[in-house]
Amino acid sequence: MTFGDDFLWAFAVPRGVREVFRLLYWAIWYLLMSGKTNILITGVTGYIGGSVLSRLLKHEDFASFNITALVRSAEKARKLKTLGVNAVVGSHDDDKLVVGLAAESDIVIATADADNFGAAVATLKGLKKRHEITGTAPIFIHTSGTGVLTDNAVGDHPTETIYDDANADQIESLPPTQVHRNVDLELLRGDKEGYVKTYIVLPSTIYGIATGVLVDQGIQNPHSIQVPALIQAALDRGRAGMVGQGKNIWPDVSIDDIGDLFIALFNSVRKNPATGHGREGFYFGETGEHTLYEVSKAIGDALVELGKSDNSEPTTFTKEEIDKYFRGSTYLGTNSRCRANRSRAIGWKPTSNKTQFLASIKPEIAAILSSGKSKVVLH
Repeated sequence: MTFGDDFLWAFAVPRGVREVFRLLYWAIWYLLMSGKTNILITGVTGYIGGSVLSRLLKHEDFASFNITALVRSAEKARKLKTLGVNAVVGSHDDDKLVVGLAAESDIVIATADADNFGAAVATLKGLKKRHEITGTAPIFIHTSGTGVLTDNAVGDHPTETIYDDANADQIESLPPTQVHRNVDLELLRGDKEGYVKTYIVLPSTIYGIATGVLVDQGIQNPHSIQVPALIQAALDRGRAGMVGQGKNIWPDVSIDDIGDLFIALFNSVRKNPATGHGREGFYFGETGEHTLYEVSKAIGDALVELGKSDNSEPTTFTKEEIDKYFRGSTYLGTNSRCRANRSRAIGWKPTSNKTQFLASIKPEIAAILSSGKSKVVLH
């Protein structure tokens, strides 16, 4: 909210008085809205966020929620409003807007960008204001990723290092230079200061085509990033490819299971104060493991079956192809291994496995071909 500030500025009210009025405004607003749980969710037009919001809309306690979504598209905002969501049109890079929305929220679920440091800081700033108003630490559920666990294997070897989300000391040993780590650490600082309770969800390789009302209405992107990127590269080069020898290992999880993990965590933090947060609040999303070669071979098999290649055996991407398809990054050749023991301990019951993951690749290719989006899109 900015109306109060603008009004007071217009009449040249002294800064100290403005601060009193601002706190009074928020206190009155809180009393008026205290009958419902105020939830801010970002990234609802995306693969993960849309799946989480779809589940919130079907939640047994939905009537007690006041859900606000921050989106860039006015058209999608209108559609969201028909579903009972308070849609605000704006950017995650608008610090003033994000601070204001977070200050109105009991729970923030951030799924837009794991690496948007500015948005995370603005959210924490708003939640700190919320704490000052209510005296209660609000909840911040943030989406990171198991990319934080990666090495530099370049596809040439696996690793025996396996991270456990129930082992806080092991996770704490991760260098601050790891992918996503700077944002994760900022959340941990906020939790340690006591004005917010932070919970970090770390999906792995997510697969499957998302479904639900948000997909049906054209609000949500139904596709993941990692596997489609490999598929688009394979279609362009006429054969499946891999980084190095494809010996590196990653975990995998279906989009349905990831959506369920967010809801399991959401339910747990609302009902059980002992739910781990801060340094004890990392929740992996994994249900199996695969090598890059296995994924690339499944792509190759599907391409042959669909008449898009005459050889199912993947070959190593050249340096020129790495530059062309992945902006020079060998990220797909890294290792990232983990076990989601803490996630399962809060009641998450995933049903997907590696067999289902590999079986999902052919339908994904078919969907990409039918959509006309087989052209390489750099991420």
